[in-house]
Amino acid sequence: MPSSTITIRRAEVQDAPAFVRFNEAMAWETEQLKLDPAKLLEGVEGLFEKPQYGFYVVAEAGGEIAGGLMITYEWSDWRNKVFWWIQSVYVRPEFRGQGVYRSLYEGVKAMAKSSDCCGFRLYVETTNEAAQAVYKKLGMDQSHYLMFEDQQI
Repeated sequence: MPSSTITIRRAEVQDAPAFVRFNEAMAWETEQLKLDPAKLLEGVEGLFEKPQYGFYVVAEAGGEIAGGLMITYEWSDWRNKVFWWIQSVYVRPEFRGQGVYRSLYEGVKAMAKSSDCCGFRLYVETTNEAAQAVYKKLGMDQSHYLMFEDQQI
């Protein structure tokens, strides 16, 4: 399916079940993690209730949601603008290799032009070479930063 048949739009709350399924599938495919669907639904719906944290974007093909991603915000005091973090990227297996992520990325870039966005960031599993190749192909560069986290809060 050519990318011209893919429509990109901001997600609406009725799209929440699709993002729950996407998050479940992504966690299993990338990390063999089984996530709690009820907690996922709360988390997905929570973003719709708190748009100051970000938003979801969907790709539709043939009247179906083929994939989606989440954008969250990071304020940059160095730039006096916002980085958009691309997160929770998922394309349904039957739509992979058909330009869905490219369309999502181009759609997000178009949305960013009318905002105070100064750039995009994302993180990817170090072993997910296929995703890394896609990001590089679209012009993203590997950052010189390492990511650290503390989930003991």
